[in-house]
Amino acid sequence: MRLHKIYCKVEFFLKKAARNILLYSLFINLIACTSNGKKDTKMKEKNISDILGNPDYLAISYGGYRTDSRRVQPAMEQLKEDMKILAAMGIKIIRTYNVHMPHAVNVIKAIDELKKEDKNFEMYVMLGAWIDCKNAWTGFEPIHEEESERNAIEIEQAVQLANEHPDIVKVISVGNEAMVKWATAYFVSPIVILKWVNYLQDLKQENKLPKDTWITSSDNFASWGGGEDSYKGEELTALMKSVDYISIHTYPMHDTHYNPIFWGVSTEEEHLSNKSKIDSSMQRAAEYAQSQYYSVKDYMLSLGIDKPIHIGETGWASYCNGMYGNEGSMACDEYKEGLFYKLLRAWTKKEGIACFYFEAFDEVWKDSDNPNGSENHFGLITIDGKVKFALWDLVDQGAFDGLRRGVNPITKTFEGNQDSLLNQVKLPPLKEVLIPEYQTQ
Repeated sequence: MRLHKIYCKVEFFLKKAARNILLYSLFINLIACTSNGKKDTKMKEKNISDILGNPDYLAISYGGYRTDSRRVQPAMEQLKEDMKILAAMGIKIIRTYNVHMPHAVNVIKAIDELKKEDKNFEMYVMLGAWIDCKNAWTGFEPIHEEESERNAIEIEQAVQLANEHPDIVKVISVGNEAMVKWATAYFVSPIVILKWVNYLQDLKQENKLPKDTWITSSDNFASWGGGEDSYKGEELTALMKSVDYISIHTYPMHDTHYNPIFWGVSTEEEHLSNKSKIDSSMQRAAEYAQSQYYSVKDYMLSLGIDKPIHIGETGWASYCNGMYGNEGSMACDEYKEGLFYKLLRAWTKKEGIACFYFEAFDEVWKDSDNPNGSENHFGLITIDGKVKFALWDLVDQGAFDGLRRGVNPITKTFEGNQDSLLNQVKLPPLKEVLIPEYQTQ
């Protein structure tokens, strides 16, 4: 009987201890799972094939310069501010353009620090390696058949960054509009780009570069065979075979001046409201961009090549005092910019195409002698943190709550008054318009 009582007491304390252990275990798991609303574990690293074209991984071109000179490099805290703003927009991969200035290195460092501060922070980089011809930017006559000695250094620095940060650098782009012949100050022949693409692909095979790093070159659609025949040939074919994917640029905004076959208000639309006339004009601009994309795809497939094609750049300026503004094609204002952004995002998401929209923030160094030039106004957000019409809906949704750019909270341009915005909008010219046919398969 006494032994039975002892046994019962022991059983009581053991059950009590077991309950306490269970409660403690549940408590610990609860803390782990509710910290920041998610389980506190390191995020699984993504492959680039999971990122490019994924509608949940929006892409954008990024330059964080806030003054009229690139000599003034953004501070680390400014870069981290911008990364948080971009993340709030749903951006998860950004494009940079060169490594011969501290900007790209510092951007990668800012992302790395944010990832250490928050295990759920996610941002990747398409790292640009700038490519020039011999004598580019020197005052001497450019020699387009030869390359700059600087190119080798640029490539090696890109390789170093990709090896140091394989969790961040997912793409290396060899050159930016480096083959298109209107880039008269620096363009090179495709054989130069091919040389460096092959070099990087060889490094991957030798395990001297992460195998998941995709290699491309980002250039005008015509440079990829989507335009005149002068760009087509054996060198371009070899390049298309060597890259992991093709990165094209398409800029209908520029062609409102240079090739305005699609731009204007047709006679059949004269009865529409002004807003509807503009909406129709911008729909045609978006279809024009699509036609350039599919012209590259058609040429690629005609060669028996089948690679992913993504958009390395496209964009629309919100202001211009020159040929695209009110004294020219009347293309540039915030309303048209916003329509183009929404139309391109909708199309590329539907088709599984990555679109590195140009660009995140205004950069006034691009045309420092003309503050009202279009190059200074491609951003979706102004330098002082005002969100343009394209992203007003995100402000309404509270996406930017608590975020700042510098001392300024993120607010809407025009104080969010759409009537004030529309008062600045000009109608495109009345004319016959045409959209080239394109394939969507």
